[in-house]
Amino acid sequence: MPDPTPTTMKAGLFAYEAAGDPKAQPLLFLHGIGGAARAWRNQLSAFGNRFRAMAWDMPGYGGSAPLPNVSIAALADALQEFLQQTGATKPILVGHSIGGMIVQQWLTRHKRDAHAVVLAQTSPAFGKADGDWQKSFIAARLGPLVRGETMASLAPSLVKELVGDDPDADGMALARDCMANVPAASYRAMMLALIGFDQRGALKDISVPTLFLSGSKDNNAPAPMMAKTATYVPGSRYVELAGVGHLANLERPDAFNEALGGFLNSVVAPSP
Repeated sequence: MPDPTPTTMKAGLFAYEAAGDPKAQPLLFLHGIGGAARAWRNQLSAFGNRFRAMAWDMPGYGGSAPLPNVSIAALADALQEFLQQTGATKPILVGHSIGGMIVQQWLTRHKRDAHAVVLAQTSPAFGKADGDWQKSFIAARLGPLVRGETMASLAPSLVKELVGDDPDADGMALARDCMANVPAASYRAMMLALIGFDQRGALKDISVPTLFLSGSKDNNAPAPMMAKTATYVPGSRYVELAGVGHLANLERPDAFNEALGGFLNSVVAPSP
């Protein structure tokens, strides 16, 4: 029986956590701007008995080396390097928020290299640098750091703004810990990397089984936007979690795991 207990590991420039049989189907989780590999520990334990469940520390986070120049394209190249370093062929990719953007960008060069993808609480576009909404979004998140706040001091309020109704207490404690420990330089770089991201024209070219997963109380990746986005990906599925904000896997881990598990059952043959 594979051990579903997550273990911290290194592969080249990357740190990651993993659970399960190294020879099993790879299932890789990619966190958001305020996250870390450990944000996925519940999912690693839940799915490590069937998959090689892994979660990376995005470049510049945890034990992973930062990139010299940060962009979504550079992060997608880093994802490919990580997959090669870990020997993860035909992975199932679960990308949350900016993690989902990285997956979308990666797919433009590796259209058939994934077994399936889950785009969780993410968007196909962020928009232009001079857009009013975009400028307001970036200023609201970076302004406090400019004024002398730290990620540790901001973490409680940042996490509170992201979540929906009755979030899991342990999940929220983990979310605050992850946010508090994001290097300020990495947080700034990732926020600025969002500017100009636009993969709307590539949605029709996604040719692997795809699940779009949203939260009804998510203000960063609103459910109506995600539902519409799903209509542009041939044969995709859409699941909306009621009352959930932007951190579904931490707010409602059981509901998140149920939705993910149902999708995985539909795209992966059962073990003999």
